[in-house]
Amino acid sequence: MRARWPAIPYGAWRETCSALHLWTQIVGKYRLAHAPWVNHSWHATFHVTPRGLTTGSIPDGDRTVAIDFDFCDHRLVVQSDCRSAEFPLESMSTADFLRRTKEAIVEVGGTPTLNGVPNEIPEPIPFATDVRKRPYDAEAVERFHDALRRIARVFDRFRTSYVGKVSPVHLFWGAFDLAVTRFSGRRAPLHPGGIPHLPDEVTREAYSHEVSSAGFWPGGSGAEEPMFYSYAYPEPEGFADWKVEPAEARYDENLREFLLPYEAVRTSSDPEGTLLLFLRSTYEAAATLGKWPRDELECELGRPLVPRKVSPPTL
Repeated sequence: MRARWPAIPYGAWRETCSALHLWTQIVGKYRLAHAPWVNHSWHATFHVTPRGLTTGSIPDGDRTVAIDFDFCDHRLVVQSDCRSAEFPLESMSTADFLRRTKEAIVEVGGTPTLNGVPNEIPEPIPFATDVRKRPYDAEAVERFHDALRRIARVFDRFRTSYVGKVSPVHLFWGAFDLAVTRFSGRRAPLHPGGIPHLPDEVTREAYSHEVSSAGFWPGGSGAEEPMFYSYAYPEPEGFADWKVEPAEARYDENLREFLLPYEAVRTSSDPEGTLLLFLRSTYEAAATLGKWPRDELECELGRPLVPRKVSPPTL
């Protein structure tokens, strides 16, 4: 019998979640400052690992650096060319986390340059002056990581049924959400921008092409519970009225996206199947109403050791 998905009520670990969000921004901004730009900001994200979150390889001068949030032993681990430094994840201020992170990067031979102000957060406080001590609930972080690990597996599986352009499954530290995005292949109208504390040029590059994007965030920013989401840009006519599944999913007029509470997935008889149903049905709404060339883009779910069948081109 499979273990049940963990309960992660946002209110119970709100302050720890807020701290973790800010700490991932610090590490993410270090990666952003050093990595060459990749389309849609894919060069700046985190990836879920069996132990937590990783930046992957970051070029820093002649060195290659990687930074991991280890949510099993609760440590931040900085590695570079056979050198490593680490410190415990524990109750501390954001300013303390910034200082310790910079010291660890220097210890492995890196250059800890980064922008010092949070993004996509109301009334941001510069990291170096945010001296309020924040809690660190290790048990809550472990449950969150367990949830991320399970969600990423479903997102990865959903990703396999598309041969068009599709993003990796990755965590954006700006909004602190795990996401996967499909692209129609067509250019999109210029995005109006206006996301708080995010340059419009970044938003417009991210939404340069038509997308159907789905993801998960643990709470905050108007959602006081962990939630799955799915939206289309540009949003096709009739999108809000499309009947999506499961029954607990709904369209939010303010956010302009479909929402599905994490709790509805967690408590269902088949969490993986329920989440996959939401991903498929909301994508279908975007692709059908947006008149995407679905026959050219979609395929069966991937299976281990089974290559895609490729038909010869028609003349």
